[in-house]
Amino acid sequence: MKLSLIMMSLFTMVSTALPCDEHGQTGFLPENDLWISVDAKREGGISEEQFNAVIDRAIEVYGPIIEEQDAELNVLRLWSSGTVNAYATRRGNEWVVGMYGGLARREEVTEDGFALVVCHEIGHHLAGAPRKGTRWASNEGQSDYWGTLKCFRKYAAEDNNVEIVAAMENVPELVKETCAAQFEDANDAAICVRGAMGGLSLGTLLNNLRRNDDPVNFDTPDTSVASSTDDSHPAPQCRLDSYYQGALCTVLPEIDTDQDNADIGTCNRTENFELGLKPLCWFKPESSDDDDDSDVVITLPDTSKHF
Repeated sequence: MKLSLIMMSLFTMVSTALPCDEHGQTGFLPENDLWISVDAKREGGISEEQFNAVIDRAIEVYGPIIEEQDAELNVLRLWSSGTVNAYATRRGNEWVVGMYGGLARREEVTEDGFALVVCHEIGHHLAGAPRKGTRWASNEGQSDYWGTLKCFRKYAAEDNNVEIVAAMENVPELVKETCAAQFEDANDAAICVRGAMGGLSLGTLLNNLRRNDDPVNFDTPDTSVASSTDDSHPAPQCRLDSYYQGALCTVLPEIDTDQDNADIGTCNRTENFELGLKPLCWFKPESSDDDDDSDVVITLPDTSKHF
């Protein structure tokens, strides 16, 4: 009897701690021992007020949506913790997202970038396929892509996005032009720009943590092609590509993604979309012709434990 209870307890721990454990070691970022205290001197990042405002908005948007699935969204506001990460887990019908202050205090992180991290973690619960095998959680690339494809658009829907973008500095012309070409409505185009630039802040963070010499950019997409869908954390440029393509996809945010079919609710190759596609650096379309996408197939290494 005692052995049975122990085995049941271990099964519960394993099945509810995915994809990110309660310590954030397998969360938004690969495992790391970084720590930024509340009192640390810094030149960037966001304030506690911004931290709470972003979370409030995300709960306002997604709390009711998750309630419709007979679950409850619980966002843990861990501002005082210096941990540089974020995570998602489930405890029965309680869908948990943990947001650490250490991540919010990183100099690369903008308010929109932080919103995309919240979206990424909510995405583990809602983004659908590809999922981590038979588990409940959407994989890392899908959570990034869904963050700009669905979540950020709903998050920013009530803002004066044109005014916000007009005040932004250093927005590449490529981003302005591609977003304007994709969306006739100026507000939708501005949300596209905000999502892309939020993704750039996170791609830059990820790149800096890996100490890569070459910066991530919108005009230097990752050209590698995964031989199978990679569930772990993609490389920084590949993650930026996911944010950018999600922002450019014209499928309406009200059209939900599906738990099993990776095409539903997305820009996809099956329906011959040309932009807004899941990047091939992490995603392997089930029915794609590899020759149409790339002449080289590269098997990606497991980067889940490395910066």
